[in-house]
Amino acid sequence: MILELFFQGIRMKLRYPLLACMLLAGACAGRAPAPVAVVQPIDSTMDCAAIQAEILANSARVADLGFESGAKVAQNVAAGVAGAFFILPLFLMDFQGSAGIDQRALEARNQYLATLANARCSAPQLRSGSAGLPPAQAR
Repeated sequence: MILELFFQGIRMKLRYPLLACMLLAGACAGRAPAPVAVVQPIDSTMDCAAIQAEILANSARVADLGFESGAKVAQNVAAGVAGAFFILPLFLMDFQGSAGIDQRALEARNQYLATLANARCSAPQLRSGSAGLPPAQAR
């Protein structure tokens, strides 16, 4: 009876610090996905140069997200191996796939912008495959 009350008191005292440690360790796992909307309110006012500039910026961001995705895979493998020996690294694994979600959203946005550019821009302004580069660099 006395021993049971002693352990119950310890459990009550450790409940909140243990919960806080688990939340903090889980928060380190990764960022939440922030996908861009395919259609945005500013699209109706964009001209050809703005569309091409946004496509270029989105393409650069997709490349950055590819590197981030590779780094997350490496982090998850390392945490999984370390988790075989210690339990804490398992809380550091990232299962959200934020980079992949953001990549797919940006690629969908780029496809939409490409169809928008085909509809609005004349043939001399929009060169297929040039991605907004001047004609000398596009070839």
